[in-house]
Amino acid sequence: MKHLHHVVLLCLLKTILAFQLSSAVDFLFNGFDSSDLSLYGDAIIESRVLTLTNATAFSSGRALYPWKIPTKQPNSSLVIPFSTSFIFAMAPSRERFPGDGVVFCFVPRKGIEGSSLGQYLGLFNFSNHGNPNNHVFAVEFDVFENPLVRDINDNHVGIDVNSLISVRAHEAGYWADHKSFEKLTLNNGKNYQVWIDYFDGTVNVTLAPAGMKRPNQPLLSVPLNLSQVLEDEMYVGFSASTGAFIESHNILGWSFSNTNVSLSERLITKGLPKFELQKTPIHRTRGFIAGLAAWVLLFVIICSVFGFLLLRRNKRKRKRMEEMEDWELEYWPHRISYQEIESATNNFSEDNVIGIGGNGKVYRGTFPGGSVVAVKRISCESSEGIRAFSAEISSLGRLKHRNLVGLRGWCKKEKSSLILVYDYMENGSLDKWVFECDETKMLSCEDRVRILKQVAFGVMYLHYGWESKVLHRDIKASNVLLDKEMNARLGDFGLARVHDHDKTSGTTLVVGTVGYLAPEVAKTGSASTQTDVFSYGVLILEVICGRRPIELGKPPLVEWLWELYRKGELVSGVDPRLRAKGEVNEEELERMLHLGLLCAHPDPKSRPTMRQVVKLFEGKIEVDEPDDEYMGMYLLEKMKAEETLFTSMSLSWANSILVGRHKCKIAKIEDDVKEAASGLHGPSPQGDLPPPSVANQAQALRQENANLKMTNLDLNNRLNLLLNATPFHVAQKLNSRSSMVLPKTSSFFKFSSLLIDKSSFIAWIRGLEMESELGSWK
Repeated sequence: MKHLHHVVLLCLLKTILAFQLSSAVDFLFNGFDSSDLSLYGDAIIESRVLTLTNATAFSSGRALYPWKIPTKQPNSSLVIPFSTSFIFAMAPSRERFPGDGVVFCFVPRKGIEGSSLGQYLGLFNFSNHGNPNNHVFAVEFDVFENPLVRDINDNHVGIDVNSLISVRAHEAGYWADHKSFEKLTLNNGKNYQVWIDYFDGTVNVTLAPAGMKRPNQPLLSVPLNLSQVLEDEMYVGFSASTGAFIESHNILGWSFSNTNVSLSERLITKGLPKFELQKTPIHRTRGFIAGLAAWVLLFVIICSVFGFLLLRRNKRKRKRMEEMEDWELEYWPHRISYQEIESATNNFSEDNVIGIGGNGKVYRGTFPGGSVVAVKRISCESSEGIRAFSAEISSLGRLKHRNLVGLRGWCKKEKSSLILVYDYMENGSLDKWVFECDETKMLSCEDRVRILKQVAFGVMYLHYGWESKVLHRDIKASNVLLDKEMNARLGDFGLARVHDHDKTSGTTLVVGTVGYLAPEVAKTGSASTQTDVFSYGVLILEVICGRRPIELGKPPLVEWLWELYRKGELVSGVDPRLRAKGEVNEEELERMLHLGLLCAHPDPKSRPTMRQVVKLFEGKIEVDEPDDEYMGMYLLEKMKAEETLFTSMSLSWANSILVGRHKCKIAKIEDDVKEAASGLHGPSPQGDLPPPSVANQAQALRQENANLKMTNLDLNNRLNLLLNATPFHVAQKLNSRSSMVLPKTSSFFKFSSLLIDKSSFIAWIRGLEMESELGSWK
């Protein structure tokens, strides 16, 4: 019996030791490595310092110990005591108000889902704040007074349970002795050490400058039962955020133990990095700056008066010599002499022609020294050429980005000779590598995604990266050029417009390329950053699918892909040539198609911004990490949420595009009628009656407009004019030159034909839409 009693005691002792070993957690970090913690949001580790938020507004970050730690004894609600200590520093930003704070916390799960920025310290949000099911225990170090959560001031320490309304709070500081309280400023950049202990149902929080011995009396000592707050196992770590006020929140060292209270004594508290702002030197004081500014102002006024008089004199002289216009003076440093360009292109030899655009030819040129450039000679036969010339200089002339074609300079010999000089792109335009090449030179899956990423960076710079907002308005594969290393650069800014960031563009003519125009452009004529996003979305789809947005005999690319998406067969839209070569990463390409459809959504409010698109491409989402899967799920869920809206809008979208196209076609027909009529003299051989073919043409257009419920009075007036005022002999002249104007559409329509009906005329119009080489019909 006695032997049995010893056996039972031995088994019980082994059980107690096993419990202690299984529940014991001790770790000490004197500086951090990337493998020590799990990071979320903006949290990063640099030079062994954990930085939870960077010095920007609306930043949030969280860092957690990678593994859950036991917080309760097995089969019991009794909370295991713990002791933790860490060193932190809040680094303010010069001449900016600080905010918001940092917290030490126990949380039930990883990640930052369910948290907001600013006043919620990256821990809660509006909907879950105060929810007892949060199971969150935290100690906050808050430097922003928020009356909504009953903060006592803008420099305090508080104990929080499931809410940022503190159970108990106290102004930041420490007790030097039992009577003397020394205040501390949390966000002055100095390093502070914190001790947090939980024993016998009491939370003790102590704060002191780093390197100082731990005060005997804690700053806060609060009886608190955590058995209903903490789960059996919890994650432990730190969270911080900023709102409109900014500062960086840094953790320099951390210890945690539920068995060894003295572990915190091994933290290194001296020789740590410092984050205090340097004192302003004398030459940066307000008095010195004010005095210097007064002298500089006086000097500037004198120089300005002298410069103004000199500039006015030179301006008059240059205008007399070269008829220089006002806008040219702003971009004078980029001007290149006509003789240099003429010599570089061998007097604009046809052998040097490398492309023909809507506004003129592009030549290859070589300057002395071997510098190769592309020279674009813009046709000035119409006002569009002059507008394109000024648009490219005013926008691209001042933009500098690695994913934009660089403008070397410009030249204006006379008003009839406008020339632009660009960086030479050895590999031409993107469409030649996607649509017009054999399979041996075809771009791989990785190259297509990389090029689309580079274009996204370029468009984001246009929208957000410059002092003004630039709308490209003609993003497509033929305007994406590839340099020697096959890096993408966005070019052709002939339709670009520059606006202030806080202003929207007004209504203009419908410009762009059919198939890339957003629905709202055809309706209102107003462009925005979201219309550029739409065009970029179509670019993604055509590059991944290997087919143009509009092709004869095929449904429009965007509508076709939406139909595949609804059938669950979206990945079958990938370029079949890629599939044949076996170079398909279906998961990645399907995500790209999701992104393209989202950017090309008919509702501009449902499209992402280019900044959001770039974030999906940035290095924050690595292919081998779970976040990559999250990106795919995010796109898929958003696509599902928008699918119903797309279905309801698809009809109006298609109608709007057709209305815009018909406006362009009618304008072209009017120009042809006027040009043909201007070259004839004498009375009409058939009187003033319109020819039957033109009459039928106008009647067909009017009927088509009625079907589309068009209410544009100007359009109807133009149709009436075309119907009632076109002599028959003008139609004959139009017929004689129709082969020149419409070389590939003569089978659809002849102006002098007496057998014309609505269906054949509509077929002619839609046939013109398919003619990609008619660039002047944008």
